[in-house]
Amino acid sequence: MLNNSIHIILAEDHLVVRAGIKAMLEREPGFIVSGEASNGREVIALLENGTPADIILTDVNMPELSGMQLTEWISENRNYLKVIVLSAFDDEQYVINAIKLGASGYLLKKITPEELVFSIRHIMGSGQYICAELSSRFFMRHIINAADPVSANPTLNIEFSTREVELLRLIADGYTNLEIADKLFTSVRTIENQRQQMINKTASRNTVVMIRFAMLNGII
Repeated sequence: MLNNSIHIILAEDHLVVRAGIKAMLEREPGFIVSGEASNGREVIALLENGTPADIILTDVNMPELSGMQLTEWISENRNYLKVIVLSAFDDEQYVINAIKLGASGYLLKKITPEELVFSIRHIMGSGQYICAELSSRFFMRHIINAADPVSANPTLNIEFSTREVELLRLIADGYTNLEIADKLFTSVRTIENQRQQMINKTASRNTVVMIRFAMLNGII
């Protein structure tokens, strides 16, 4: 990363959608969209031509080389890069496949700008992120095998406040950061910070593992 900026290559074959995502990202201080592509082959060409990148933000369905194929190529050839899949597909198999192929994140296109920014910063801190809506109890039982396992033994030295338990339950039920903020009468930024603090507290790599930890240890 140069000058503490996060360089992002954006891969999306719909020009209007790509322009909207680019404008949103470039409003965030420290975010630089260093390259744009309409398919995976164009992303590879950008990388091979020296385009600076820390994160590849990619759609799933693209012509010539899909987002999943691109994720696999990056995992095999540029594994120091982080891949975030930004998709309209909420089917669990897409999420599982993306994580298994090496993606660091899976987001739905309907997430808020705040959650997109949070996910990028979290992933750049060596974490993984699956958007809040997909981190529900329904997905938890299936996705977890593609994520890091956690101990099923009770952990007595970690205490959660009443507010934290409430937040854990809302995350597990699939509410977005914005929806949780509305329910708890606070800001999205506060919810993002509290979520990250709990991820750190439980030594989890992502929200999915944190919620599984909470479920296995009887916290929720």
